[in-house]
Amino acid sequence: MLAVLLVTFPFFALVLCGYVATRRGMLPQAAIPGLNAYVLYFALPCMLWRFGATTPIAQTLSVGVVGVYVFCALVMVAFTLAVTLSNRIGWNDAAFGALVAAFPNTGYMGVPLLVALLGNASAGPAIVTILLDLLFTSSLCVALSRLGGADEHGAATAARNALKGVVANPLPWAILLGVATWASGVELPKPILHTIGLLADSASPTALFTIGAVLARSQLTSTVRTPWTEFVPIALLKLVVHPLLVLAIGTSAIGMGVPLDRFALTVIVLVAALPSASNVAMLAERFGADNGRIARIILVSTALAFLTFSGAVALLAPGR
Repeated sequence: MLAVLLVTFPFFALVLCGYVATRRGMLPQAAIPGLNAYVLYFALPCMLWRFGATTPIAQTLSVGVVGVYVFCALVMVAFTLAVTLSNRIGWNDAAFGALVAAFPNTGYMGVPLLVALLGNASAGPAIVTILLDLLFTSSLCVALSRLGGADEHGAATAARNALKGVVANPLPWAILLGVATWASGVELPKPILHTIGLLADSASPTALFTIGAVLARSQLTSTVRTPWTEFVPIALLKLVVHPLLVLAIGTSAIGMGVPLDRFALTVIVLVAALPSASNVAMLAERFGADNGRIARIILVSTALAFLTFSGAVALLAPGR
């Protein structure tokens, strides 16, 4: 366990640095969109392209990985909606609560963390889950958020808008371009590769620092006081129930003969054990949901994940 904590500590420490810097005013809130833009449009696409260009991701795109991960995401969304919908929490807030319960922070945190813990082979299954979450989980929850009737255009239009957002997101395109580069065997000129490498190397520390900054800004700008019963249980669903569900369904699938590699199962279980994706807070704000509640879920899940995620690694990959 201590060996795992030694690896995970710097990742969570960088999140804390971004949080403290923003809370104490050392990082102006006006600078956070710039940091986020750098991570989203430059650093992370280069990191994901590099993994896609050097990792046989297509070989990890098995029926087992896709089926188990998507099924568990669907169960998490349905269960979270069932236990949170109430007179106080309508479809809009419940749907985004379900999204943070099922959408891990794989792009900003998970890929570099898993590679550091399990090696480059873990990048393939982890990157596949990014595509699944962007294409399936987020689009589904955005569509569900419109069922309350607050939006005159309805769920179908919301789903189309969500898919347009996926198309405009550079991360899936970077992954696909990386896979295409690997499949074609094309070698880019060394100066271009070196430039991509510099941007890719900056992705992990900048993304982690930005997560902390975004969480702190959400707290500073929130004006609604949310009872702990409306955000702590959802964080625990994300950190405990989600990975246990993936482990149970994945193990059962292997027992039934579904093509699912044990190592790939370990990776997607650890992906499910990650804290909630930080960009959901911005998505919730855009669609008029209770951004303060979503930010608190993300904050609690990120803080607790230092122990819960490290514990999951120690149990599932004890030799690491």
